[in-house]
Amino acid sequence: MKKILSILSIGLLLLSCKQEVKKEEKLANNEEKIITEKLKPISKEVLETAVIYEANIRQYSPEGSFDAFTKDIPELKKLGVKIIWLMPVFPISETKRKATGGKDSKFASEFPEAERKKYLGSYYAVSDFKKINPEFGTIEDFRKLVKTAHDNGIYVILDWVPNHTGWDHTWLTTNPDFYTKNDKGEVVHPEGTDWTDVADLNYENPDLRKQMIADMSHWIVNENVDGFRCDVAGQVPTAFWQEAIPQLRAKKDIFMLAEAWEPELLKDGLFDMGYGWDRHHAMNHVAKGEKKVDDWYATFDKDVERYAADDIIMNFVTNHDENSWNGTIKERMGEGASAFTVLNYVTPGMPLIYSGQEYGLSHRLKFFEKDSIPKTKGTEWTLLEQLANLKKTNKAMHGGKEKANYTKIDLKNDHVLAFSRAKEGDKLTFVANLSKESQKVTLTSEATQKDYFTNKEFKGTTEVELQPWQYLVLEKTK
Repeated sequence: MKKILSILSIGLLLLSCKQEVKKEEKLANNEEKIITEKLKPISKEVLETAVIYEANIRQYSPEGSFDAFTKDIPELKKLGVKIIWLMPVFPISETKRKATGGKDSKFASEFPEAERKKYLGSYYAVSDFKKINPEFGTIEDFRKLVKTAHDNGIYVILDWVPNHTGWDHTWLTTNPDFYTKNDKGEVVHPEGTDWTDVADLNYENPDLRKQMIADMSHWIVNENVDGFRCDVAGQVPTAFWQEAIPQLRAKKDIFMLAEAWEPELLKDGLFDMGYGWDRHHAMNHVAKGEKKVDDWYATFDKDVERYAADDIIMNFVTNHDENSWNGTIKERMGEGASAFTVLNYVTPGMPLIYSGQEYGLSHRLKFFEKDSIPKTKGTEWTLLEQLANLKKTNKAMHGGKEKANYTKIDLKNDHVLAFSRAKEGDKLTFVANLSKESQKVTLTSEATQKDYFTNKEFKGTTEVELQPWQYLVLEKTK
């Protein structure tokens, strides 16, 4: 009898354990489901109010690590950031590693051995597309960054370098036919550039295309990234993107940003967003007094003509190239920096924040060496936070595939830029004096409008004297 009871007890215990395991498995599965559902696939709704952040991991912190950046992701959320674009996170080639840029650039190997360690090279000289740069941390650190972003409702895209590789990449040995060669059969760097630290890839080779797609797929399938910012996308044949992007989208709903302006790259479900280079250059010219606001209007009108209504253009006052090679926002835009930052947000499209911009970065970050950004919140942070809140609360700020409309306002002044935007009952009007002198204009509105930043009200016909670089963002009062 005791033996029978013991057997029954053991059986009940095993059944209980088995049920407990199933319960734990169910909890684990539910927990995974909750995590998965917490960040839904990127959607049109998200893109309407999104801000994109370019993360320069090397220079973001004194440590230059994934972990140092990860802990600040909740702060970036306060700036309306919905997409984090990570500059290349891959290992950098030692061979032909650059130490300086420009026409007279030098390799690290040209310097005394004691100095070479400080030259970290260009992020865009990738030696392996499937590994992590050990300077930034481990693959586990990278996964923690992605998870933290997702937990905060933020998507992560990788800076992908499809046009070339560093001179250490194994393909140079295993697949030399992946590369462009000269008449002597030698692999060459991209023609017409000073990018001597990289080897040009040959997209006429179907095996290269297949391998490149496989390497990109690895990060979607195995590391759960949400898309790519593709370096010099216009220098890669459009036929490759037509082959690659549908295969990538079949694996996950991803976001694709092309470092390019060519309209064909945004057609037929290829890239979601392109660069507003012409808008950026127009802003620089106006800021320096080289051109007037008509140049900006003409540039925007050109974009309306060449892009489809649901194409998204990335607006920016700075990025890694502009900061390091052409100057800081203050250097290029002077006292007009805030006005052009606001213009960046109210113009149809998606605004970019580059690492340090939120903290008033006032120096050119070194490109091939270790540097660091400031980390003290000031007027720039406050302005970006205010703009993020406006973008969330006013549909007239929508800039995605279903963007708010845009109407130019002619105030009969060559130095004052003005336009209105409206969507679903929401409306705002942007007025800015983009010059070094005070300008007088007449504002007319049937409804009462209030300046978002000062709460000053305007109604009817009002004579306004705008101070140098002064701007107004007028919302229709409700």
